[in-house]
Amino acid sequence: MYKTIEETAIELGMPEEQIVRLVYEGRIRSVFDGNMILINSGQFSTYFNQLERIKEEIEIWRSTPIPEDIDIKDED
Repeated sequence: MYKTIEETAIELGMPEEQIVRLVYEGRIRSVFDGNMILINSGQFSTYFNQLERIKEEIEIWRSTPIPEDIDIKDED
């Protein structure tokens, strides 16, 4: 499904200027139909999968307790 730059920016939660910059840099594939730039939204499925995986890993990291250091000795 092809979307405009504005729709893509809303979907990704990014400013439109950044989407335009990424299109011109070639980091986002796009098609110019004569009037506007259209972006295939299917290319972001990997991005969303990786984003969800990273969020899960961060949550696991935050919930893991810090182990006690075995080198600490109480010498009072």
